[in-house]
Amino acid sequence: MRVAYLVAARRTAVAARGGAFKAVEADELGAAPIRAVVADTGIAPEAIDDVIFGNALYGGGNPARLAALRAGLPDHVPALTIDSQCCGGLDAIMLAAERIASGSADAVIAGGVESFSRAPLRARRPRHADETPLPYDRPPFAPWPERDPDMIAAAATLAERFAISRARQDEFAIASHRKALQNPPGAAEIVPLAALAQDAFPRALTGATCARLAPLAGNAAFGVTRATVAVEADAAAALLVVSETMARRLNAKRPLSIISAVRRGGDPAIPGMAPIAAAERLLAAERIAPARIAVAEVMEAFAAQAIACVEGIGVPESSLNRAGGGLARGHPIGASGAILAVRLWHELQSEPSGVLGLAAIAAAGGLGSALLATI
Repeated sequence: MRVAYLVAARRTAVAARGGAFKAVEADELGAAPIRAVVADTGIAPEAIDDVIFGNALYGGGNPARLAALRAGLPDHVPALTIDSQCCGGLDAIMLAAERIASGSADAVIAGGVESFSRAPLRARRPRHADETPLPYDRPPFAPWPERDPDMIAAAATLAERFAISRARQDEFAIASHRKALQNPPGAAEIVPLAALAQDAFPRALTGATCARLAPLAGNAAFGVTRATVAVEADAAAALLVVSETMARRLNAKRPLSIISAVRRGGDPAIPGMAPIAAAERLLAAERIAPARIAVAEVMEAFAAQAIACVEGIGVPESSLNRAGGGLARGHPIGASGAILAVRLWHELQSEPSGVLGLAAIAAAGGLGSALLATI
């Protein structure tokens, strides 16, 4: 099996729903980082074998194909959109790496795109003439209603089950914003779009502000609030995944080699815990102790979920989300996993050769994905 390399990684800024990207369609978002990774590497567009993007809210069609065409890729380059909810952007990179490893491709652009702002409204078709369409916010993620909780309620349940106090969740969120403000991503990472070149949401969050917020779900001791739940957001990210032959042809500087990647399922009733099993299986297979992870990008959809995953995986706190996480940026569902990979790529660029990095994310329905790479 051939090794897959990440040779370029770009993303748009992340904007909260209704913010700077409120009028930008999903394919426009997705096209921006695609153009950027092509320009960064100098790869001939006709040499790209495929485009694979995660997306959850577009409402059908194939937004990866639209984004590829809008980015100016040749008509002959195919594109595939996958929907594994929050895991989609990272799963797209895994699929690209598998294509490289199998020898069926030498260059794949992979990532994710999401626009809460432009997502279509959803409604169930009437079954009878006297019925009206029934609006709904999300599809089912498990066939049993009792095991298909609202995600915010599931986070509150997780917090209480694992005794993750509201105060600890607040501290985690405050730290995420602080790190994002102290270590903003540079121009090498973010593609300016719609006059936005930095993540819009990070702020000087304080304990006093957090204390004033009423719980969205759960009780006073363990409940989750607007500060400890990532906001709905718009963004896109893309990475160029290539074979060793293509990396040499492109004269790639400091590429990341993908060591391994694992997807695992867990209990749909506690979806936030699924990345633990994925990461554990990955690290065990490679005989790597969690303490060796120098850079860890773990999705912060909820503070409680992130705390539980970090503790369950065992990565050092010093390695975690060094420039902040989803609580400070926002959560563009289908793009979030790809943003983790982009962040991992750029964080590892400043590290010595041989340093290990991990990206991990959970998804509704009890899915978890984890990717291990080295510089």
